[in-house]
Amino acid sequence: MKAEMGAEQPETIAAIVAAHRAGTMTPAQTVARTYQRIRDHNDPAIFISLRDEKDAIAEAGKLAAKDAASLPLYGVPVAVKDNIDALGFPTTAGCPAFSYAPTHDSTAVERLRAAGAIIIGKTNLDQFATGLVGVRSPYGIPRNSIREDLIPGGSSSGSAVAVGAGLVPLSLGTDTAGSGRVPALLNNIVGLKPSLGMISTAGLVPACRTLDCISVFALTVDDAALALSVMTGPDQADPFSRDRPLGAITPLPANLRLGVPRNGQLIFFGDKKAEAAYGEALKRWTTLGAELVEFDLEPFYETARLLYEGPWVAERYLVIKNLLASAPDSIHPVTREITAAGARLTAAETFSALYRLQGLRKIAERTFANIDALVLPTAPTAYTTAQVLANPVELNSRLGTYTNFVNLLDLCGLAVPAAMRTDGTPFGITLLAPAGRDAMLASIGRVFHADTKLTLGAKGVAQAPLAALARSSGDEIPIAVVGAHLSGMALNGELKTLNAKLIEATRTAPDYKLYALKTTPPKPGLLRVEAGTGASIELEIWSLSSSAFGKFVNAIPAPMAIGTIRLADGRSVKGFLVEPEALGAARDITAYGGWRAYMKEAATT
Repeated sequence: MKAEMGAEQPETIAAIVAAHRAGTMTPAQTVARTYQRIRDHNDPAIFISLRDEKDAIAEAGKLAAKDAASLPLYGVPVAVKDNIDALGFPTTAGCPAFSYAPTHDSTAVERLRAAGAIIIGKTNLDQFATGLVGVRSPYGIPRNSIREDLIPGGSSSGSAVAVGAGLVPLSLGTDTAGSGRVPALLNNIVGLKPSLGMISTAGLVPACRTLDCISVFALTVDDAALALSVMTGPDQADPFSRDRPLGAITPLPANLRLGVPRNGQLIFFGDKKAEAAYGEALKRWTTLGAELVEFDLEPFYETARLLYEGPWVAERYLVIKNLLASAPDSIHPVTREITAAGARLTAAETFSALYRLQGLRKIAERTFANIDALVLPTAPTAYTTAQVLANPVELNSRLGTYTNFVNLLDLCGLAVPAAMRTDGTPFGITLLAPAGRDAMLASIGRVFHADTKLTLGAKGVAQAPLAALARSSGDEIPIAVVGAHLSGMALNGELKTLNAKLIEATRTAPDYKLYALKTTPPKPGLLRVEAGTGASIELEIWSLSSSAFGKFVNAIPAPMAIGTIRLADGRSVKGFLVEPEALGAARDITAYGGWRAYMKEAATT
């Protein structure tokens, strides 16, 4: 069935999932709408390969048999950059001669599917993810969704345009030197570049393997953070994977300190409108209550120069050296020129650059000692496609002014729209912080973006009010319960005696297993497992005063323990977990989806 189109329809992930769960729109209708929009938009350079529409709609239809509440991305259409493996699609990395058929999904795509997402196609990119412009592809140049004469931005060109144009609410890009941020700026959308190792890169064609990360494009920060939460988690298939839980989205901190470069250090290449827009963004932060703190940007510039002047070009060379030798003409001439230089680097030059980078990392650490995050222009200016084609290397380099150093310094980043200039060019800022502070960046970035009142992407859709954060007031501490402490269950009285208040009933992320323990009274044990191998378990969140929380936790007997539980919507909360050693004789009751369902059946047998 074809869904009606228009701005009144749900556009964000949050709105689409809510409509699916409420039954006002079905996943099949949403997928059909996506394909209709792709036809109407009529830009064959966005997708390198597109899934058969009937097949995608059929998969969406099968979601009806699943529990919508347990799928954070229930029926959400997703586009994937074509250097990330997705089963059923060739992986080209923007080079037909390199194309291969993957035998399984990349870990990131696998986790998206497990969360209810529908993969609808693979998107265009600067070949081998080398470039920030989006014009270096034999598959054409995607039209910028805001202004058709502007470059789309790269290397994640197709993914950013697909979200900006409203074709999909979520897409995957990659980011080595800014490819998940510059295209977000140029298409008036959010680009989330997570901490290195947070999303597995298993199944990603590398650009610089030590620096690569999979990135997220979405219309809002909340949508991007939700998608990130679904994909995070360690992966044995990726030696660069790190166990970095996302953490909770919080209110804007009261004493937020944001780093801004010293006077005279910013570069806009003569773009006065971009310079003015950045100044206005800083004023907005001040109005929101942030304190602006000057820092020295020069060490960050020096780090950025290392990326293409140093040995990391050799990593790009390693990816395509065989193709360079056997079929050099199959490689885009600009990509070939940049990458071939990697063959000439020596081991001595490599170690010299690594030593200098370590020194620069120490300087960056000191910079963040009294600053929560840096706030920088995402790019110093914007260029038209004609300008870049006439001067491909220099203008591309300029676009990386504020992005090239980020992964070398192990920072996380969040690019958010900041303004729409009078000439119709989008302007955006990027928030940067040390690795592991992704949730903090999302917490502050969502407030800034909402305050701009900018419409979303290119479709003129207004931002919805920010979703309320589930949190307790005063000194109240939330705690998640999954078993005997649930409402009406055997031990719920222990919470009520301590004047606990029920906040909400919700579910875990699909990364847990539930076991029936041999205890009196009966209790379950909740165990976190590798992402995608568990299920979403029902729970309740209660709040206790800090003193009552201490008493409650102190009385918890073994094998129960209090740990951090990740919820289906990406938040984290303290709650009951079980010590794995106690599960030897326990029964796996994960399939019940929660303690209530299990106890209900147990009472009848």
